[in-house]
Parts: sequence; structure tokens; C-alpha cells
Amino acid sequence: MELVRSPFTLIDGGLSTSLEEMGERPAGLLWTAAMLLDRPEVLTAAHRRYVEAGADVVITASYQASEPGFVAAGVSAADARRVLATTTEVARASGASMVAASVGPYGAYLANGSEYTGNYDTSWADIRAFHRARLDVLADTGPDLFAIETIPLAAEAEIIVEELRAITDAPAWVTFSCIDESHTCGGDVFAEAAMRVRDAVHAIGVNCSAPGTVAPLLRSAAAAGVRTPFVTYPNHGAAWDAEHKCWIGPTGGAELPGHVPEWLEAGARLIGGCCGVGVEGIRALNALRNSLA
Repeated sequence: MELVRSPFTLIDGGLSTSLEEMGERPAGLLWTAAMLLDRPEVLTAAHRRYVEAGADVVITASYQASEPGFVAAGVSAADARRVLATTTEVARASGASMVAASVGPYGAYLANGSEYTGNYDTSWADIRAFHRARLDVLADTGPDLFAIETIPLAAEAEIIVEELRAITDAPAWVTFSCIDESHTCGGDVFAEAAMRVRDAVHAIGVNCSAPGTVAPLLRSAAAAGVRTPFVTYPNHGAAWDAEHKCWIGPTGGAELPGHVPEWLEAGARLIGGCCGVGVEGIRALNALRNSLA
């Protein structure tokens, strides 16, 4: 499998955004993962829209999916693991060249906003056990790679990578969510966080962050000595209102191609979109890629 393609590998957009464009309204503790219980074909269709727009990689619906999350929704533990294990198959049915198993932060399962701060009211031992259990299930499904994404803290990234490498040597990237041009959402210096995991993954970068912060962040990591390919799939640039659970500002992602030249110059080789970046945004990135090629 060729993870890095010329001039860049194209990642999909936000899964929830594709669903919203289809008229769906993801909500609740399970968010997009709720559809795994009774309408997995809708998720496959949402993934397929990105494949048809040109995406090489689609990211599974496991970001907010976990055994404890499904159990809290009334599913038995055994069924919870079974449903979690379907995420790779559901994504692969889209026809994508590569399927990345999403490994979100501990706070995503809590759905209380802590995924954007890293302020978890629990021990690191509990967080490690949570990630180990989920990775055990996902690794058995045979994804092409792992997308360890939207991570707010370097310490959590290290834990996930350690647990992943105890199970498999499959390709993986780590992307941090960042609050400004220097720091992760949990307050760590991004360049230092990237250095702490650089030797165990195939790409490092930024997702679920403002597009304008990406180039400075990547440049800072390169200056610190990170030599892996960089990966970025930011939001559309609008602001998230956590209280009302909505975006403030224009969405869609069609403006992302304007940032690509500086991302490529900074070392990005895998590019896509996250929250608010829909099919038109990925189609625009693909058009740019074709013009560069």
C-alpha cells in the first residue's frame, strides 16, 4: 500500500458533514456511530460520496465508538464489540483505496467537550485501558492504517501509540487538535508533542483545527527535527459553539485549496478536511491535485 502519493494523498472530509449533506442529523453520545446499530448502509453511502469526490483515504466511524459508549446506550458488551468491529467493513464497502481506522481521544467517548481540552476526570491507567480495549477490536478488523486523530495531549498520543505498537506494526498517523499556531488544544507545545511520537508512526500532523494555523504548526515541527511526512485535515475555519453545538461561519471547505501550496511547502503529503468540510471541499482539493499532477 502506497500511503504517500504525488503530489499528495487525498483524505476524506468530515463524516458527520457528509451525513448532514445527505439530510441526516447526527446527535447524542454516539454521534455518527449511532448509525452502526441500525443503518450502517447510510454510513457507507456517506463514505462513498468522498470516494466519488476523489478521496484516497476514508476514515471509519469509530472516532466516537467504543464498548463503554455502546453499553451506555443500552447495548450488551459483546454486541458493542461486534458493532465496533464493523466500522472497517462499513467503510471498505465504499470502494475506497485505503481505510483508516479512526482512534479518537478518550474525551470523544465522553461527549462532554473534554476531547478539545484533555481535561479528563480519570486516571491515565483508565485511559490506557480504554484505548487498549478499542485497539484490540479495531486491529482485528484489518484496516489499512490507523488515524489517531484529534488528540489534545502529547501524553495521550504516547499512550495510544504504545498500545497500538504492542498489537500491530500497521501504518498509522497521529494528528493533534491545535488551538493556535504553537499549541495543542490541551496546551502542549505542538512541536514537542510531535517529537514524542515521531519514531512510532508514519505521519504526524494536525486535524480539527483552523486552516490558518496548519502551516506554522508544521513548520515548527520540522524545525524541531520531525522528518516524517506531515498530514493535515483541518476544519473549514468557522468557529465551534460548544454550548449550542453548532458552527458559526461559512462551512463546506471549498476555500481549503488556497492553503495547499503553503502546506505542501511545509511538508504536508496527506491532505483532507475535518468538521464542516464536505464533498465540495474534497472535490476542490482533488481538482487542485489533478492540476498539480
